[in-house]
Amino acid sequence: MDISRKLGILVFFMVPAIIGGGIIYGMAGSYVPVAVYEILLYLFAGAIVSK
Repeated sequence: MDISRKLGILVFFMVPAIIGGGIIYGMAGSYVPVAVYEILLYLFAGAIVSK
């Protein structure tokens, strides 16, 4: 996989990170669930990019 495709995948995962983080914070009212969500999302994105 070339570098431009890897960067595109990472940019694609930034949208759910921003929007989803706000939704989770709105529902939970704390940053701890947001941090867990972000870490899981980054691990998933890293697994896809590392292929």
